[in-house]
Amino acid sequence: MPRWPQMLFHSTVRKELARSFGASLVVLVTIVMTMTLIRTLNLASRGSVNPEEVMMVMGYTVLGYLPTILTLSLFIAIVGTLSRMYRDSEMVIWFSAGRGLSALLKPLFGFSWPVLLVVALLSLVIWPWANEQTQVLKDRYGKRGDLERVAPGQFQESASGRRVFFLDKDTPDNKSGKNIFISSLERDRETVTSARSGHVETIGDSQFLLLQNGQRLENSLKGEGMRISEFEEHGSRVSGTALGGLDESPAKARSTLTLVRERSPVNRGELAWRLGMALAAINFVVLAITVSSVNPRVGRSGNLVFALFAFVIYFNLLNMGQSWISTGRVGFIPFVVLLHGGTFAIAALWLGKQHNNWALAPLLRRLRRPHA
Repeated sequence: MPRWPQMLFHSTVRKELARSFGASLVVLVTIVMTMTLIRTLNLASRGSVNPEEVMMVMGYTVLGYLPTILTLSLFIAIVGTLSRMYRDSEMVIWFSAGRGLSALLKPLFGFSWPVLLVVALLSLVIWPWANEQTQVLKDRYGKRGDLERVAPGQFQESASGRRVFFLDKDTPDNKSGKNIFISSLERDRETVTSARSGHVETIGDSQFLLLQNGQRLENSLKGEGMRISEFEEHGSRVSGTALGGLDESPAKARSTLTLVRERSPVNRGELAWRLGMALAAINFVVLAITVSSVNPRVGRSGNLVFALFAFVIYFNLLNMGQSWISTGRVGFIPFVVLLHGGTFAIAALWLGKQHNNWALAPLLRRLRRPHA
């Protein structure tokens, strides 16, 4: 094929890939954002996320999903573009010019390399950073003081999980309220306290909830009986707002450099997943060429369904491998070589078969002929 028609063909393919990739990316991001918003609102309703930080949590979560979204968008764009070229007989012209399927690797990787680079950057750098920021927001909200958890008309659990607070209404400064109910479990005694009103006072470095005109019921869990008392004023110490040390961060929130330095099974599993995202994106470019051929007797969406099925299987294996490495069932290097190296070998052989028009039936006949 002369050089200028080849350059024109490559330019046309890149433009169509860009349009298809952009459309797929917008659709997938919209779907993921909607699902993430619903999930984040559910977490906020259960008290796991600050309602005022819903958009931040959602943004970090969507940012963490971007490697998968970009890979799937690129895969769909290549499969959709090449499938249309098959249906419109443009591939026939390409083949008639003496060019095979393997010649498509150069223009496809020429278009895909920026996306592949971004996927690798997101997987190795942005993914742990986004998870770390989300974890910090959750820990900060989860470890707030007991009084900060109280909301009018709602039962709220304390940070330790051993107290439940309820108040009917409070003042604008959130320092007093009416119709207060407190249920607590301390040692072997369950206590239920109710009061008509109460307010907060700070004494030294501690905060105390002072209740007025109430009743206190104490029930021994050892079977020693129940005691009921009334009071005009009763003080109860509550936890402050100081944050203790954060718990050890999960593996997905640790930097890639930390995973490389600390070679625990859990860290190796997370590292295999991050590297696998970058390697899978490369393999999907080669796989997209092999699964794009269209049989006129089959529906237009047949190959796209098969391509999505292969995508789901690949990523499920990637997630399963992370779990297997974390539990020590398989090694890091064997898994990476078998899954990603094996997938690349299968895709390359499949591409070679289509490029050279290899057929299995003639090969079998040749193998049987000496035995006849």
